[in-house]
Amino acid sequence: MRFHILTLFPDMVEQGLHTSIIGRAVEKGLLTIEAVNIRDYTVDKHKKVDDYPYGGGAGMVMQAQPIYDAYLSIVEKIGYRPRTIYLTPQGPLFTQQAAKEFALEEDVILLCGHYEGVDQRVLDAWDMEEVSIGDYILTGGELPAMVLIDSVARFIPQVLGAQESATEESIYSGLLECDQYTKPQVYEEMAVPEVLYSGNHKLIHLAQYRNALELTQARRPDLFRRYIEKVEKEKTLTKEERKILEEIVRKTTGS
Repeated sequence: MRFHILTLFPDMVEQGLHTSIIGRAVEKGLLTIEAVNIRDYTVDKHKKVDDYPYGGGAGMVMQAQPIYDAYLSIVEKIGYRPRTIYLTPQGPLFTQQAAKEFALEEDVILLCGHYEGVDQRVLDAWDMEEVSIGDYILTGGELPAMVLIDSVARFIPQVLGAQESATEESIYSGLLECDQYTKPQVYEEMAVPEVLYSGNHKLIHLAQYRNALELTQARRPDLFRRYIEKVEKEKTLTKEERKILEEIVRKTTGS
């Protein structure tokens, strides 16, 4: 898979994405990350890429010409117009399901805005999708682009050490992840739950399932409701799992 990032700060993106798991995936050729400097495509002799907004207002707006020409350079190189994403708080919220879908693409272009945003004509000219990583404002789209790439890369085969790591964790299964522990068994008089080192894999699974349910119900009741709808539809729970779920639902509803 190839990510093409349109940005004014290529060093920021490259330094952030060429370390740890993503960096190793790049070294192995499992994915490619290309940072394209929008400033290299401006026709302004002073390398200017922004100007004051029509209609007035604070801040500057990124101009259409350098962005569009940078975009065309990618299209001409790969030979087609791939899925193109503009990172903006105005877009729909990025989710784990969206990450899984993005991972099926061969190429994805990510446009990182800056200042007060980009000229709307750029967005109108392309088949542009808008994506938000949350209801808050950042100084630019580079950090959201890195978040998206990190999340999507986890679904690319062989990027993670074990393929099940991407499919069993947290949001993917519909629940928050259960509490995690490692050695020593006792630290500052706080002990690891005994069941986790009992060696009984069935009891360990059920204990972790109960913990994940309780955490999700308490911290993300919206996810908990969606999980109940999902398992009612799919009917994949074992008898023991369903008993635990029903017990927690009764506690929640007081019935």
